[in-house]
Amino acid sequence: MIDLSKLTTELRNPDTMNLDQMTPMEIAGIMNQEDGNVVAAIKEVLPSVAIAIEWATESLKSGGRIIYIGAGTSGRLGVLDAVECPPTFGVSKDLVVGLIAGGEKAFVEAVEGAEDSKTLCEEELKEIGLQKEDIVIGLAASGRTPYVIYGLKYADSIGCKTVAIACNRGSDIGREAKLAIEPVTGPEVLTGSTRLKAGTAQKMILNMISTGSMIGVGKVYENLMVDVKQSNEKLVVRSQNIVMTATDCSRERAKEELEKADGHVKTAILMILSGCDAATAREKIEIAGGNIRKALK
Repeated sequence: MIDLSKLTTELRNPDTMNLDQMTPMEIAGIMNQEDGNVVAAIKEVLPSVAIAIEWATESLKSGGRIIYIGAGTSGRLGVLDAVECPPTFGVSKDLVVGLIAGGEKAFVEAVEGAEDSKTLCEEELKEIGLQKEDIVIGLAASGRTPYVIYGLKYADSIGCKTVAIACNRGSDIGREAKLAIEPVTGPEVLTGSTRLKAGTAQKMILNMISTGSMIGVGKVYENLMVDVKQSNEKLVVRSQNIVMTATDCSRERAKEELEKADGHVKTAILMILSGCDAATAREKIEIAGGNIRKALK
């Protein structure tokens, strides 16, 4: 039988022993109070998060991918972060990949037993053509999920950089990875419901890794998303706003330059700031590795 008694994520929270008797305001208050502990816990592991950002950036620059693996809530968080990267940073949907035990169906419906498989994750990593340039990030609030453990083992065997994100110190997945990120968020408000503080901690760390690595490969100028794709009306307006903000131009000028740049925000910005045409701007951006600041120099 699995012994969960030593996992802090599974312990009872002494401040919520009367949770079933609390008023709605008291429930909201105690949950808000406990969520404050998440930020403090992550602050303790920021040096490890910074290493993960550095490794993820190196993977992307070398032609690799960021691959998240997880089960249940942890798996869903990885998939969520992955699918947000294309519209935010204009990257291919294959650049940041989220694998969840049980497949896509498991995102909306629990697939019993999938997280306990010792072979499933390796099979899925082989299916997507895992290569040594990729970075594999395993997610498990408890830190003991077999799907993740054996996925990390396989990734390590082919030379990938591997990272584990768990909410218990000295976790099983942490021992399998080259880098362990283990913010200790403590017992949940609702005992064992790790979609709460533990899930929040994992999501915050994934935000840092994906955003930080995209900054590292030139997807950001100042604090603007300069590779956003104009895939809907909101993003068309956002693209115009980004060009206007970055160059202090009018909306009409932004529209004109975006049209000349075939909708590519980064190209339009460089055209305005350097006074060059679209072809020259694209060439400068390519030489600068996608970084606008370098292209301007």
